Amino acid sequence: MTERTKTLALYREWVYPLLARIEPERSHHLALRALRISGALPALVDPLRHFAAPDDDRLRIERFGLSFANPLGVAAGFDKDAHVAEPLLRLGFGAVEVGTVTPRHQPGNPPPRLWRFPEQGALVNALGFPSAGAAAVRERLAGRHFPGVIGVNLGKNWDTPVVHASEDYVSVLTTLWDTAGYFTVNVSSPNTPGLRDLQRRDALAGILLALTEQNVRSARLSGAEKRPILVKIAPDLDDDGLDSVLEGTLEGGASGIIIANTSTNHGLLTPPIPNLPGGVSGSPLKPRATELVRTVYRRTDGKLPIIGAGGIGSAEDVIERMRAGASLVQLYTAFVYGGPALPGRIVRDLQHFVDREGLHTIDEIVGVGA
Repeated sequence: MTERTKTLALYREWVYPLLARIEPERSHHLALRALRISGALPALVDPLRHFAAPDDDRLRIERFGLSFANPLGVAAGFDKDAHVAEPLLRLGFGAVEVGTVTPRHQPGNPPPRLWRFPEQGALVNALGFPSAGAAAVRERLAGRHFPGVIGVNLGKNWDTPVVHASEDYVSVLTTLWDTAGYFTVNVSSPNTPGLRDLQRRDALAGILLALTEQNVRSARLSGAEKRPILVKIAPDLDDDGLDSVLEGTLEGGASGIIIANTSTNHGLLTPPIPNLPGGVSGSPLKPRATELVRTVYRRTDGKLPIIGAGGIGSAEDVIERMRAGASLVQLYTAFVYGGPALPGRIVRDLQHFVDREGLHTIDEIVGVGA
């Protein structure tokens, strides 16, 4: 039995069953602590190395002027305050998006605010942007070199009026500009009142233009290139809403789009759970998220790079989402249930896929099924 197999067996037989018995948010904090401890160990005894797949240039994706070792990333929400970005990358992810980060510290919504539905591979989350604040996140990211791409998900404080939201987004961008490879504007969480109204064309374009101005200033002061700015949208948009958010995204000059955030449609769960607040993530979101990726890819003629999120849990999911038009993907919920071996397993399966299909690069499949 290899060391990787032994470590995986330990997780499956002992660690996950223990975490599953603990209240979900406390369980999540324990998992983060374990990753932090593992990440601090010397390389020779690092247990994370047993999980990661070997690098394979055929899986490399070049987008937004950035180079991703593979298409698989961690979605915002898992590492809110940038405690474990490096250990996550060492597990085999090509990118980690930290946050959502707000300008000032805030506790988020009162608990309970996270619920598991393991038989459906789903979570319901009503966290409401708990954040240590931009200054605290900066302390953990500034001046460090990471073995992969770091993104930062931008949010507003709950008590900032929606009409002043752009000031909060610009504040976080300014504080963290030199610590990340890209930034994402979160206007699609269902857990901050009024936030999804910012997906409207005029509001979104205004936020993006304000961010672009600061992006240019920061780049000029640093003598560096501007950072890519992406937009993360909701899966619950109707056709008119989707048209509006795409118009705002393009008019505002965004570099790409992330599809999609959690869904307020609790009918995705079986049976439906109508009385819970928050958004559904995980497997039930997969059909809608895939459909949205395909729609946006077609409407933008494939010219707006897409990161697919929502229901990604296997190499087959990655392949399906890339064929629909996504250049990269992100996961969160499947990682909660699948544990530290999941990214390595997905990357190995993607390597087998490019072997089987005789591809020079996995980038060749982007949009072929749109």
